[in-house]
Amino acid sequence: QVQLVESGGGLVQAGGSLRLSCTASASIFSINAMYWYRQVPGKQRELVATISSGGRTNYADSVKGRFTISGDNARKIVYLQMSSLKPEDTAVYYCATPGTLVRGDWGQGTQVTVSS
Repeated sequence: QVQLVESGGGLVQAGGSLRLSCTASASIFSINAMYWYRQVPGKQRELVATISSGGRTNYADSVKGRFTISGDNARKIVYLQMSSLKPEDTAVYYCATPGTLVRGDWGQGTQVTVSS
């Protein structure tokens, strides 16, 4: 199974930008879809963005127009470009494959903190 490592989080002021990276241990080309989720303590994990193997993307309404998911299969990386960040975007962000959702073997995630 593909191992995933998230990075790129940090502390940013409201209105700022961050780019998260999800590095995979194997080619992501054959994976049907890749996901970015986020979770705030005490709340359920929330689906933020999806990219299919064909490059189609979908976003949660709360991030539409501000976040962009993309994939670089040659480098085995999936990105989440986040702009116009809001304090409510503060969360731990995780990437996932369909297998992750089935097995529940989430990575450590990367913390994003947006200050007002």
